[in-house]
Amino acid sequence: MAWKDKKFLVAGAGKSGVGAVNLLLQAGASVALTDGNKELDQDAFYKKIHQEKKIPLILGELTKEQAQDYDLLVLSPGISVNAPVAQLFFDQGKPVWSEIELAYHAGKGKIAAITGTNGKTTTTALTGEILKGYYESTFVVGNIGTPYTSVALDTKEDSRIVAEISSFQLETIVDFCPNVCAVLNITPDHLDRHGTVEVYAKTKESIGKNQKPGQVMVLNYEDDTTREMAQRAKGDVVFFSLHHKAKDGAFLENNVFKISKNGEVTDICTMDDVNLLGDHNYENILAAIAVSYYMGVPAEYIKEGIKRFKGVAHRIEYVDTVNGVAYYNDSKGTNPDAAIKGIKAMNRPTFLIGGGYDKKSTYDEWIDAFDGKVKELILMGVTAPKIAETAKAHGFDKIVFVDSMEEAVSYAAKQAQDGDAVLLSPACASWGMFPNYEVRGDIFKDCVKKLKEL
Repeated sequence: MAWKDKKFLVAGAGKSGVGAVNLLLQAGASVALTDGNKELDQDAFYKKIHQEKKIPLILGELTKEQAQDYDLLVLSPGISVNAPVAQLFFDQGKPVWSEIELAYHAGKGKIAAITGTNGKTTTTALTGEILKGYYESTFVVGNIGTPYTSVALDTKEDSRIVAEISSFQLETIVDFCPNVCAVLNITPDHLDRHGTVEVYAKTKESIGKNQKPGQVMVLNYEDDTTREMAQRAKGDVVFFSLHHKAKDGAFLENNVFKISKNGEVTDICTMDDVNLLGDHNYENILAAIAVSYYMGVPAEYIKEGIKRFKGVAHRIEYVDTVNGVAYYNDSKGTNPDAAIKGIKAMNRPTFLIGGGYDKKSTYDEWIDAFDGKVKELILMGVTAPKIAETAKAHGFDKIVFVDSMEEAVSYAAKQAQDGDAVLLSPACASWGMFPNYEVRGDIFKDCVKKLKEL
């Protein structure tokens, strides 16, 4: 890293910006930070900085003259490439890097990078769990919560890095080149920033733009947009598919998850081995299998990782089975669309806990998604009467009202039979009863834990 003769400017004082500043300081580089918030709490900021070094701060709008003092801009993902601070550097012909690009230049080891509109976090977390079971030095980083920059200097040649990468981070990669990358799916998202779905998809596809033959790009065969990316891939294409058998890739056949390489098929695990539910999660599992296998993990270690993995917290998270009843925490189902995925994922008769803060949503499609699976709807919060009225209008009247999560779980446990499920998937925000959806989900899990103590 020949950075000691370079002057870096980091834009954004959030988690990513702090990670970038600390990496640069530890690498011996000259660094300053700019942030549009003139009221930034400087004392709190400096407490997060390596050895609390008082690096220069430029608060408010960056001027052309100030930009001329720096050689390279590191842009936090929350700041668009169209923002004035980025444009000043582009106009002067100076590099603009994402914090992912910075970490890539500082780090060592082999990288698995995962992007897509939906399922990134689950796939990244599962892949990380699998790799941790085989490789001693494994880091799970990126959009999942831990900035890559915060651990880059801790990586070694034998390290494995699993990175969740957002489209915002991909806007400003230059040399970033993962050994294995994956694009899970593309649906319209972040169009306020990218403008069109075509630009958004192209940004996602750029995760593999620097790959070479021998490196691997994992793509979803069932998604028209990602399937077409295979025609332009620089690396070797590996597909994953729920409904098609691939010569090179991961697929599901007769409830068995399989991986194929050069036409040779290896069984990984069965449906009985997985704790995740729903077709969208089965796709995430297939993607994780493909990424892990091509990162060098043997089939038996992939299976063990899948069996250990209970899901991302609060996203159709398997909690436990008590007296033959399976409990699932989908507290992140804070709107009807998200909650529809929760109920669609259930594969057994279900007691559904819902309700909460009123965001003026309508619940018709959610009720329709019950599709005979819901035995009873247990409602709490401000929206309970509104949801109940909608349910009755759709012919569903097995409804009970409760005042607390404890009461909801207790009621469900008494009514549920061996082979049933209890699902917290509220279709509403948590405010009013809980500070946030995480607290709501944690209380649900505590209630389930207490059932085992009875």
